[in-house]
Amino acid sequence: MKNKRIYLSPPHLGEHERQFVAEAFESNYIAPLGPQVDAFEKEFSEYTGIKHCLAVSSGTAAMHLALAVLGIKPEDTVMASTLTFMGSVSPVTFMGADLVFIDSDKNSWNMDPNLLLQALEKMSKAGMLPKAVIPTDLYGQCADYEKIYQICNAYDIPVVVDSAEAMGALYSGNSPDDPLYPHPVHAGKGAKAAIFSFNGNKIITTSGGGMLASDDKDFIDVARHLSQQAKDPLPYYEHSRIGFNYRMSNILAGIGRGQLKALDARVRQKRKICRHYQEAFKNVSGIELMPEADYGISNRWLTVITIDEQQFGASNTMVLLALEQENIESRHVWKPMHLQPVFLPTGAPPGCDFHYGSEVIGGRVSETLFEKGLCLPSGTAMSEQDVNRIADIIKQTPK
Repeated sequence: MKNKRIYLSPPHLGEHERQFVAEAFESNYIAPLGPQVDAFEKEFSEYTGIKHCLAVSSGTAAMHLALAVLGIKPEDTVMASTLTFMGSVSPVTFMGADLVFIDSDKNSWNMDPNLLLQALEKMSKAGMLPKAVIPTDLYGQCADYEKIYQICNAYDIPVVVDSAEAMGALYSGNSPDDPLYPHPVHAGKGAKAAIFSFNGNKIITTSGGGMLASDDKDFIDVARHLSQQAKDPLPYYEHSRIGFNYRMSNILAGIGRGQLKALDARVRQKRKICRHYQEAFKNVSGIELMPEADYGISNRWLTVITIDEQQFGASNTMVLLALEQENIESRHVWKPMHLQPVFLPTGAPPGCDFHYGSEVIGGRVSETLFEKGLCLPSGTAMSEQDVNRIADIIKQTPK
């Protein structure tokens, strides 16, 4: 009999979710909006410390709204992390803007602040500064906010942080005496706006959904208006601009409220799972875990390893196939955006019907991480025995 499947990061639900969903049914608020949505936004704000929050249908919708509020338009330029998920940057194409991708640094795998600075200095001299910068908090680890914010503030460029994978992660800064970070702040704090995802595989889920958060009330007020079809405040339907149907349903918000109550425990468990993997691979040549930057605390949404084929004797793809043979899901690290057919800087490849093009600053670090990286099962219901079994299969992968 085949072993029960171990998924990469499945949902982990409890009793609080049932309670809040039952309340939603009892109130007869089934469609978008309602008391659960209002409560989820409030509780999310209290947890993250980000003052104003808007619950929407997905993280991608949250990013689209953020760019719309910023007024991004065709032929504008937006800079973004290249090592990220497509939903982080596809909304830039919705706006008709151009993308410049920034490579990762080796210490965090997130946007390299030094490359960002070099690019902005060059673009400033040419009078072609971007209209926004989108760093991704990769696999639950914050980008280096302190450096990125300082660099972008010098050029008056808004930062929209993609914190889709980073609920529960913290950033403490590089300088203990820096007044900006007297104590750790939650992922996304301090940016013009931050986006979060509650997709089914995230550390907390609403099955599908997202949040747009900002300390700027006016920003969220405009986003809220746009998210509800941009209906003008009149007793009939009148529209002075085009909006979207992006609000979260009252039922999904109830699930989110229950999940939020368990978030601290989920982060502890994710980090514990990562430590188990770390222990299992500590004497294995050619396998290394994604590093944790010294400026923060990752939620370790996924435990990610790199595999040096020459040292270990097998590639990341060989390991992935060996795990799949045992009914265990794993996944390659995100393929960098500058390598995606729709964004290739060199032009459209055969069979690519739509091509947006892009520019990339650097690229080799993220390319190497894609070539060597593998995301391992990290579900919070996993046992230590599950982790040990997975590690043993990896170590025994045929060479």
